[in-house]
Amino acid sequence: MTDAYINGIGTAVPRHDVHETFIASVDRRLPDRRSQILFRRMVQRAGIDHRYSTLEPNPNLDESVDREGLYRSGSFAGTAARMARFETQAVELVLEAVEALGLGDRKDGITHLVVASCTGFTAPGLDQQLIDRLGLPPSIERTAIGFMGCAAAVNALRIARHIVRSDPTAKVLTINLELCTLHLQDSSDMEILLSALLFGDGCAASLVSATPEGIELKDFRSVTIPDSQDLITWRIGDTGFEMALSGEVPARIAKALRQEALRNDRDGILHGQSKDEVDLWAVHAGGRTILDAVEQGLSLGPDALRWSRDVLRDFGNMSSATLMFVLQRMMQARVSNALGLGMAFGPGLVAETFRFSLPG
Repeated sequence: MTDAYINGIGTAVPRHDVHETFIASVDRRLPDRRSQILFRRMVQRAGIDHRYSTLEPNPNLDESVDREGLYRSGSFAGTAARMARFETQAVELVLEAVEALGLGDRKDGITHLVVASCTGFTAPGLDQQLIDRLGLPPSIERTAIGFMGCAAAVNALRIARHIVRSDPTAKVLTINLELCTLHLQDSSDMEILLSALLFGDGCAASLVSATPEGIELKDFRSVTIPDSQDLITWRIGDTGFEMALSGEVPARIAKALRQEALRNDRDGILHGQSKDEVDLWAVHAGGRTILDAVEQGLSLGPDALRWSRDVLRDFGNMSSATLMFVLQRMMQARVSNALGLGMAFGPGLVAETFRFSLPG
C-alpha cells in the first residue's frame, strides 16, 4: 500500500495583532471592578501573547472595536455582514499560505483540493475561488470539510492520505482556513468572553503526496467521549456563529485520556504503544487548560507539549489551522528519526488522532 507524506506546510496570519485590543474592549464591557480583575487574572493564565485578525483595531474603542465598524458599540453586525467579510478576506489569507508553501512548478501537478473551515460559508466556496485565483484546472477534484471545529485538521489529513493511498500519482493541496475573529459576540457573560479570548485568525496550506519527503502519515483514530455532546457547541446565530465552551472540557479530556492510556489496545488513542515510544506530541493548542489536560491525562513530561504551547503563545487558537502550525514547526526544526502522535479535539466531544513519523 502506498504511503502518504506531508511534503510541506505554509502558514499565514493577518497583519493585525488584536489580542491587547480585545482585552481592553472587555474592560469596558464588564459590569464591575471585580469582574475586570477576574478577567485580567484569566488573561495572565491563558498563555497567549498574540492573536491576529483580518479586522484592524480601532483606537477609539468607545466607538467600535474595529475600524470598519463591524463591532460597533451596542450594535454588533449581523451574520450576513460577517459572511460578506469572510467571502472577500478568506481567499486572500489562503493565497498567502499557499505562497508560503512554495509550490513552484508542483502547482501544475495538483490533482485534488481539500478545504477545511468552520468559520464561514459562501457559494461558490473557497475551493472554487482558489481554483480561479491559483489557475488550477477546473476539473480538479474538490472536497470541502465544514463545521467540524478544531479537529478538522486531522480529518483533512485523513482524506488527503486516503486519496494518495488510492491513487499514488495524486498531489493533494490541503487548506485549513479560519477567521475566528469574525464571530465576536456583544456580551458581558464571562464564559463567552473567556472563549473569545482564545481565538485568532490563521491559515495553513499543505501538500500531501506519495513523494517520500516530510512527515509520513500513518494510521488514524477517532474517539468520541460519551455524554459530552453539549460541552462544545458551535451554532449559527443572528450575530455570527455562537461558541459555547464548557469549563468541564479539560477535566473530561483528562479523564478520557487516562482511560485510553489504561486501555491501550490497537484501537485506542495510543494504538497499543507506550507513551514513552512517542517522540513528538503534536497536540492542537486549544487553550492552556486543554494542553494541561492532555499532559495530565497521559502523564507527559513538562516539555512534551512545548511545540503546542509555543504556537498558542504566538497565535492563540486558530481552530482547524492550529495543529498544522505545530506540525510546521516540527518540520522546520528538522527533527528526524522520530515517531509522533497528533491529536485534536472538536464538538462531540471527539478526539481525532493520528500517528506520524519524520524519517531520518
